[in-house]
Amino acid sequence: MATSSLTPKNIDEYIMGFPPEAQAILERIRQTIRKSAPDAQETISYRIPAFTQCGVVVYFAAFKNHIGLYPPVSGDARIEKAISPYAGEKGNLRFPLDQPIPYDLIGRIVKLRVKRNLAKTAARNKKRL
Repeated sequence: MATSSLTPKNIDEYIMGFPPEAQAILERIRQTIRKSAPDAQETISYRIPAFTQCGVVVYFAAFKNHIGLYPPVSGDARIEKAISPYAGEKGNLRFPLDQPIPYDLIGRIVKLRVKRNLAKTAARNKKRL
């Protein structure tokens, strides 16, 4: 779906490589992630947008028929139930472009991932003491 095979330098450049309809969705996902993880840093990793905070929070990418969200999410029964219709192979999420994108669910996933990353970092730091 992207118009360039080159690795984008930043998320703005990544988003600009898509048609306007996809750009709007990608930008809204980006804003949802920023709102849910205000301290996360934007980057490009594996040629797709990523947000990091004490490790990777999420990656997202646009495809012809869906938006992918990575990595797999587990450990919260309510979120697992909510994501089940979107689960792709290997547990990554696929949000079909012909259906409404669940931005609230994406926000919940991001908050869970940040919470887990911070807990892992705190546990690692505690071990070092």
